[in-house]
Amino acid sequence: MVPEPHHDSLWLLLLRLPARLLKSLIGGLLALVILFEEWGWEPLQRALAWVGRLPGLRWLERRIQTLPPYPSLALFLLPTLMLLPVKLLALWFIGQGKVLSGTLVILAAKLVGTAVLARLFSLTRPALMQLAWFARVFTRWMNWKTRLLLQVRDSWPWRLGRIVKHRMRQRWQRLKNRWDSA
Repeated sequence: MVPEPHHDSLWLLLLRLPARLLKSLIGGLLALVILFEEWGWEPLQRALAWVGRLPGLRWLERRIQTLPPYPSLALFLLPTLMLLPVKLLALWFIGQGKVLSGTLVILAAKLVGTAVLARLFSLTRPALMQLAWFARVFTRWMNWKTRLLLQVRDSWPWRLGRIVKHRMRQRWQRLKNRWDSA
């Protein structure tokens, strides 16, 4: 007895469902990380650039900009390695039942790490782009990220968020105008 094609396609669908769900979950999490980086990267980089104008740090930033490609790469990767113990500390907090403390440590590490990484990348990018393999990977990453951001920005939650943000700005402006005129 040969099974009907309809039953085969149903079984294939059921077998593929966990993979699709996992892919969607990973894609969603990655999209959140990329959106954080997108929203945080430039403002945090600008904040550290402002800090970098201090006399001692200005000298350090000029030295970083003169590094050759591979030392620039090592310096660029250093914050990632330095944050590993901080993340382990956060996991230890969570393991001790201090979920809020662990979460705050992770969020602070992400914020500081993103700021430092953004600033270092802006300082080392010319040297890093001299590495052909880095330039290829970076170009592919940027193309993929651009496509992902276009999909996210085309989604209804994003559009709804933009509407809510716009309305909140309007309300804030009206409140501010009332306050100023009082």
